[in-house]
Amino acid sequence: MEPEREIASPPQDFNLRSVLLACLVLLVCAYAMHWASAVFIPLLLGLMLSYALTPVVDRLQRWRLPRVLGAAGVLSAVVIGFGSMAYTLSDDAATLVESLPEAGQKLSQALRPTRSTPVSTIDKVQEAATNLEQAAKASTAIAPPARGVTRVQIEQPRVNIKEYLWSRTVGLASLIGQAAVVFFIAFFLLTAGDSFRRKMVKIMGPTFAKKRVTVEVMDEISAQIQRYLVIQVSTSVLVGLATWGVLWWLGLERAAVWGLVAAVLNLVPYLGAIVTAGALALAAFLQFGSFGMAALIGGVSMLINTIEGNLITPWLAGRAGSINPLVIFVGVLAFGWLWGIWGLLLGTPLIMVAKSICDHVDDLKPVAELLGE
Repeated sequence: MEPEREIASPPQDFNLRSVLLACLVLLVCAYAMHWASAVFIPLLLGLMLSYALTPVVDRLQRWRLPRVLGAAGVLSAVVIGFGSMAYTLSDDAATLVESLPEAGQKLSQALRPTRSTPVSTIDKVQEAATNLEQAAKASTAIAPPARGVTRVQIEQPRVNIKEYLWSRTVGLASLIGQAAVVFFIAFFLLTAGDSFRRKMVKIMGPTFAKKRVTVEVMDEISAQIQRYLVIQVSTSVLVGLATWGVLWWLGLERAAVWGLVAAVLNLVPYLGAIVTAGALALAAFLQFGSFGMAALIGGVSMLINTIEGNLITPWLAGRAGSINPLVIFVGVLAFGWLWGIWGLLLGTPLIMVAKSICDHVDDLKPVAELLGE
């Protein structure tokens, strides 16, 4: 008789119900994060700002300056710095925004086929349809209304200057209010110091092992976020200065504004470099009217971002604790879908925090392996 074959049973660790429950919890959390974005976004921005400024405030405290005064002084310096930069570049930025309609017209004229270019059959049909539509409108406008029929004329609404200015004022006030909330959150976190840290260690449990794991996780999160912020700010400044210098040398107008745009968009992984190169190529084409100059300036922008992303940033960050680039790309897209532009900026730090937590929790180490490189 042949021996009975053993049927391989599925691993006991795999539980379909647990997987479905985890997916359901993930969907609920995503909905809650999207629904409460007005709360989460300022809170996380304030937390990131406090992480970035904590070393400076700690240094001032070691120099015998009270922590409250140190936090207030550092935040005031940040506000003054951003305000002065915005005031310096406000004229160039306003000119750039005002030139957008004219730029659109130039681009449409450039893309319109010339008479020397052979017109396809579809273009001829489209032109005939346009002529027929214009003729129909003209005949309708000239023909008098029939007897007993009242002509109805639709008037376009006039532009209400007061309403327009009011909407702009409300939007500016809302932006200032959100920025104030972010700075107040950062101020309270900076003045609190490590009191929240001690409370987290206290509430995690009475055992020494749980407290030790909590301290390790918080230390690693702090180190990862601070290192990430320092690297991102440093490389963004380098990219902005390099872009400004190259664009000024090539003769592109408002090079300083474009340098600032390149520095800000450099904070968004992958997508920021593509958007910057496309915008600069369009601006170069509209100014010089040459596809060669557009390709040159767009290519130079991509070259600067490529050097930064493949040489400078890896050299500063090292290879330890790195995250899979695919995970970063998908995570940035997911958080951008949840929170818009702020999600693009906050996606990478949140993924780093999640990986730090998963590295120290035994049940979540497979997730950490998936997130790691």
